[in-house]
Amino acid sequence: IESTKRGAYDYLTKPFDLEQVGILIGRALELRHLTRDLERLRGELKHRHELVIGRTPAMQEVYKVIGRVAPTDATVLIQGDTGTGKELVATTLHHHSERRGPFVALNCSAIPNELLESELFGYERGAFTGATERRIGKFEAAASGTLFLDEIADMPLALQAKVLRVLQEREFTRVGGREVLHADVRIVAATNQDLQIAAREGRFREDLFFRLNVVRVLLPPLRDR
Repeated sequence: IESTKRGAYDYLTKPFDLEQVGILIGRALELRHLTRDLERLRGELKHRHELVIGRTPAMQEVYKVIGRVAPTDATVLIQGDTGTGKELVATTLHHHSERRGPFVALNCSAIPNELLESELFGYERGAFTGATERRIGKFEAAASGTLFLDEIADMPLALQAKVLRVLQEREFTRVGGREVLHADVRIVAATNQDLQIAAREGRFREDLFFRLNVVRVLLPPLRDR
């Protein structure tokens, strides 16, 4: 009784034969597969309630771009006004991709500049005052998945250079660390600003803009939908 309460699928009494064991294991595995399928279907059902809406020609073009680029590992830049559903587009891209890792989001404008680097790359114990233990960053948390960098135009220029290096070399180190880590993530960035103009004005690195702007998704404002 105690074993069953703690999660045991079933139990066998002695003496038992191997055929009985095999049948019971088969049933347990079948139940496990059914449970996983149920969890997957629940996740898909939840996702369907969080869709980007709109049937205008501009939105139809957005859906076409998502369909073409989702199965690839191409970096995507989503541009649109605040509230147009940039994160929903990012989650849709991840949902229809081949990546099986998690979807991890980071709002670059919501974190103080001095903490943004450690949020992205993590840090080692003793890297700075208050760093009492090692902590992984978003690049590690999103391993084999998608890292969504929202409001990337607000990222400091010095940190933009480090993100550029990750995009180029696919490697990084934690703050205060020496170990070189591999960045197996797909980058999806979003902004409500025109990064091309920001680059011309010196507010955003032009080389990082070109690295992010492999595929651009332009979201029309809600009033046009």
